[in-house]
Amino acid sequence: MILLQQSRKILATFVLILVLMITTACAGGTVSEIDRTTTPPAIGRDVAYAELERGNTPGGQTFGNWVVQTSRGLIKDAYVRDNNKLGVVISPQVRPNEVRPLAKSLVQGFRKNFPNQDLKVLVYSPNKQLILTTEYDVQTNQVKYT
Repeated sequence: MILLQQSRKILATFVLILVLMITTACAGGTVSEIDRTTTPPAIGRDVAYAELERGNTPGGQTFGNWVVQTSRGLIKDAYVRDNNKLGVVISPQVRPNEVRPLAKSLVQGFRKNFPNQDLKVLVYSPNKQLILTTEYDVQTNQVKYT
């Protein structure tokens, strides 16, 4: 019975990775230059927290929402800062050996929407402890995990 549950979780993770890869590969449009304008931090002004929750730019907000919606429960929360840093909080369903493939898939989708720049994906455990940092270097086209 435990083997069946583990197999189901592994299969769900691979389906998520496949969905993320297909969706980002088949996405017709990318974020426009208008969405890439940086906005100064709005903390302390008359801005509701919900506006800062998923991203500090319109494109970041859209991508953060998309990540959570398409993850099918594997990602509980996401945020994008300055269109080059993505942080995600994974659910307890994600097994330790599934974190790196999930991060790689997120980097691929992030790179598709925010091309031509170095990117960073931070993966946090359900209790919001940093467990993996994934960095993409645009010049070498390499992904580094720390």
